[in-house]
Amino acid sequence: MMQKFKKMSTAKQDLVSGYLFISPFIIGFLMFIIVPMIISLVISFQRYDLLTEPKFIGLDNFKEILFDDPKFRTSLSVTLKYVAMAVPLRLIVALSVAMLINRPSKLSGLYRVLFYIPSVIGGSVAVSIMWRNLFGDAGLINGVLEAIGLEPIFFFKEPFTALLTLVLLAGWQFGSSMLVFLGGLKNIPNELYEAANIDGAGKVRQFFSITLPVLSPIIFFNLVMQTISSFLTFTPAYVISNGTGSPRNGTLVYALYIYQQAFGELEMGYASALAWILILIVGVITILLFATSKFWVFSENGEK
Repeated sequence: MMQKFKKMSTAKQDLVSGYLFISPFIIGFLMFIIVPMIISLVISFQRYDLLTEPKFIGLDNFKEILFDDPKFRTSLSVTLKYVAMAVPLRLIVALSVAMLINRPSKLSGLYRVLFYIPSVIGGSVAVSIMWRNLFGDAGLINGVLEAIGLEPIFFFKEPFTALLTLVLLAGWQFGSSMLVFLGGLKNIPNELYEAANIDGAGKVRQFFSITLPVLSPIIFFNLVMQTISSFLTFTPAYVISNGTGSPRNGTLVYALYIYQQAFGELEMGYASALAWILILIVGVITILLFATSKFWVFSENGEK
């Protein structure tokens, strides 16, 4: 084998070496993403409860979801509200923090690590439990409100305020977007700001005339990635509502509803159909984002 490899041309050796190095990713991608997706697609056309043989029912799962399932519409509505609030909040916080730590400082490296930590641990069960206790009836937030003479807010008794706690947790997990923004900010030439200063442009004008247009491709990238990520949110909603989506389905995000159908009702076919509808919804929204990008995303030469 080694003799054959030595007889190969340099180009072929590089090609073989490249495939060998990426083979773990390719194998993992096929085994844990592509194959499960194909199996899920097949199961979505069946009635399957894990205990009996699957039965082919055609499009019945999809018809029931679209026309006879009010919980589907509720979970989709909750998820859309969550995405509409969580994504802008996360991007605004990420960009704001990136601009703050972009200033020269000996501790800038430490700041990056500290601000990135919430994104690493923010999706964990432990942090979700902490968040539930923080906003609980006798939690720290209500303790502070009562200490300053205000009425406590029972966050988990109303659908909107319960969903708002999930949005705030998403806003706290801004680290990955912050690092991407920080890289973009460091690539903006200082000459642009110097010229703006000479012309008398203030900081606000510089932000809207220089920073945002130059960062628009990065904003678009973060917008797409965070939108997809927000549609898939599960752990915080599951932990905060104890898997029920309470109160009154106010935290019943789409991924939680899929989980309920799959492992609560043992309706694997139905859950698979829900998952594929989610893929189509996210795909359509992503296409729409790309379609709108031509109106506000600037290229390197300043053109849209």
